[in-house]
Amino acid sequence: MLKSLLLSFQNPTNPESNPLPQLMDLFDALRPHTTGGDSQLPALLSLLQEEPHLATGLRVGLLQLFSNRHAVLLLATSGIYPATSVLSETMRRISHKLLPEVDDVSQLKDALREILKPSDAEWLAASKPEDWQSLIRLLGFDNSQTNSGGTAMLADVVEALRVVAHRIAAAGLESEMLRLDPSLENHVSPFLGVCEEALDLTKAIEASLLRLNTVRSVDYSGNDHQVIDTDTSHLDVLVAQARSTIDRIRKRAQQQGASFYLTFHLRRLQQHLDRLVSLSALLSSYAQNDQKNCVIHIAGLWQELAIAECCQNNVRQFWRQNAELVALRVTENAGRSGEHYITETRSDYFTMLRAAAGGGCAVALVAAIKINIGMRGLAPLAEVLANCINYGLGFVLIHLLHFSVATKQPAMTANAIAAAIGEIQGNPRERQRDLEPLVSLVARTMRTQLAAIIGNIGLAIPVALLIAYLVHYLSGAHFLTPEKAKHLLHDIDILSAGTLIFAGVAGVCLFLAGLIAGYYDNLCSYSRIPERLNQLKWAQKLFGAARWQRVSEYIRDNLGVLAGNFFLGFLLGGAAGLGALLGLPLDVRHTTLSSAMWGYSLFALDFKLPWQLILTTAIGFLGIGIVNLGVSFYLALSVALRARGVDFTQRLALLRAIGRRFKSNPREFLLPPRNVN
Repeated sequence: MLKSLLLSFQNPTNPESNPLPQLMDLFDALRPHTTGGDSQLPALLSLLQEEPHLATGLRVGLLQLFSNRHAVLLLATSGIYPATSVLSETMRRISHKLLPEVDDVSQLKDALREILKPSDAEWLAASKPEDWQSLIRLLGFDNSQTNSGGTAMLADVVEALRVVAHRIAAAGLESEMLRLDPSLENHVSPFLGVCEEALDLTKAIEASLLRLNTVRSVDYSGNDHQVIDTDTSHLDVLVAQARSTIDRIRKRAQQQGASFYLTFHLRRLQQHLDRLVSLSALLSSYAQNDQKNCVIHIAGLWQELAIAECCQNNVRQFWRQNAELVALRVTENAGRSGEHYITETRSDYFTMLRAAAGGGCAVALVAAIKINIGMRGLAPLAEVLANCINYGLGFVLIHLLHFSVATKQPAMTANAIAAAIGEIQGNPRERQRDLEPLVSLVARTMRTQLAAIIGNIGLAIPVALLIAYLVHYLSGAHFLTPEKAKHLLHDIDILSAGTLIFAGVAGVCLFLAGLIAGYYDNLCSYSRIPERLNQLKWAQKLFGAARWQRVSEYIRDNLGVLAGNFFLGFLLGGAAGLGALLGLPLDVRHTTLSSAMWGYSLFALDFKLPWQLILTTAIGFLGIGIVNLGVSFYLALSVALRARGVDFTQRLALLRAIGRRFKSNPREFLLPPRNVN
C-alpha cells in the first residue's frame, strides 16, 4: 500500500496541482490503525532505502506544497499560548470543534491541520526523532538543490524568526513586567537585545543569500560553498539573560503578588524564547553547511509543530495547562504559609500542642452551636447557611486566638514539602546527594501533625463532655435526644458505609481551602491592599494612625489564612446542602468535629451502649482524621509538584529513606526533639 501511494507522486503533470490529498492518504497509511499500535514510519523508511527512486516524487510533492503555501504562521504561532484571554481561547476551541475551519489554501498551517488528526499527537510524541531524521535524508532535504519550494521555506523560516523576535521585544516591555522589574525600562532590556540580535541574524542570512545569488539555487554540496557567518553564541547569551530575567520576575512576584495574566504571560514569553532558539539554530546550521545538525533541528521542529497542531483545539489540555498556571500562582504563597506549620524545636512542638488544644476547645463549641441550630427547626436553606456561618466564623475565631486545627495543615505543609522537592529535582548535584534533609522535613511535618491531632481531639472530647454536663446540670435535660445521639454515632461509625467516603469529601474541601488561602495571599500582595488601606484618611482619624497601621500589617500577614478559614466553613457546611439540592448522598466528616460529636452523644446516652459501638465509633473518628489528612495532603502535594513542573523520580528512594529513618529513630516522627544542652 505504501508503495502504491508513493508511486502516485511520481507523475506531477500539472505544477499547479494540489499534492495535499495524496499527502493525506500517505499519512493515513502511516498512523497506527489500533490504539497504542505502532506506526508504519519504519516500514516507509525501509521502502525508501530499498527503492530510492520512490523518494523523488514525494520530495517534489512536498516542495510544491511549500512553494504554494506560506509557513510563517505555522512556524511563529503553533504551540504557543494565544495573546487572547483564556475564556476567548476556550470559546474558539469549542467553536472550531463544532464547526471545522475552512482550509486556507495560502497557509501551510492549514494544510498540516488537514493532514493530521487530534489522535496523532500520541504516536507522534512516541516516535523516534532518529526516524524523522532518516526520512529527511532519504528525501534529500539535507542537500538543497535548485527548487522554489526550498527557497520559499527558507524565506519563511527567516521571516518567522523576525516575527518571534519582535513579539519577544514587545512582551518584555509589558506593564506587568515593568512593575516587578523597573530596570527593564531604565536599562538595556535583554528582551530588546534578543530581538536586535535575532534581526541581525536574519539580515546577515538574507544579505549572504542575495550575494551568493541563491534565490533560485543553494549549493549545499559545494566545493565552492561560501560559509555564511551566523555565529549564534551572542544570541544564546542574550536568551540566557532573558530567561534569568523571567526567573527574577517570577521570584519577585512570589513576594509582591502576581496576576493570572502575568503568570500566563511569562509562560508565553518562555515559549517564544524556545521557538526563537529552535529557528535560529536551524538557520545557523543551514548557513554554516552543518548538514547533521540541520537535519536534527528540522526533525525536532517538525515533531514540535505537528504535535501542537494535533492539540490546537484540545479544550481539556488547554484548561489543564492553565489550571497548572493558577496552581503555580497560589501554591507559591501557600508554600510559604506552610513553613509555619512545621515545627523544628522542642519549644515549637509544645507551642503547636497548646495551639491545637485551644483549637479543640473552640471546635467543641462550634459543634455545640451546630447541634443547637439543628434543634431549631429551621428551613433547609436557612439551616445550611447557619451552619456555614457557624463553621466559617468559628474557624476564623480559632485563627484570631492563635489556635490551630490539625486538618488545615496538610494543604499548607504539602506545598512546603513540594518546594523542597523542587529544589532537589531542579539541581543535578542535589539529585545525587542523600535525601536525608528532605526526610528530616517529612519527619518534622509528621510529628507536628501528630501533635495537632492529639491537641485537637484531646481537648475536643473533654470540653464536649463538660458542655453536655453543664447543660444537663442547669436545665435538667440532655443536650441531645437519644435518637439524635444514636444518629450522630452512626454517622461516625467506622462500619457505616459512607463514613470514610464523606471524610474524603471533607479532605477535598480542606485542600480547596488551602488553595483559597494562597489565592488571597497573592491577591493581597498584588493589589497592595495594606498600602491602599493606609490611604484611608477616615480610618486613620477613627482608629488612630499607629493603630490603623498595625491593622494593615495584620491584614498583610493574615488575609489569606482568614479567607481560607472562612471559606472552609462554607465548604464544609454547604456540602450537605448541595447534596440535598441535587438529590445526592453528599456530606462531610471532619475528625475534630466528629470527636466532639462523639463526646456529646456518649453523655446523652449516659454511656449506656455496647462497648463494641464505643470502640467502632472511636476508631471511626480516628479513621476520619486519617482520610481527612491523607486526601488533602495528597491533592495539595500533587498540585504543588505539577505546578512547579516537578516530576519527582525519586519517590521510591524517598520512601526507603523515610523507612530507614523511622526504623532507626521512630521518636523523630512521633515525639518532640530532646532538649539540646
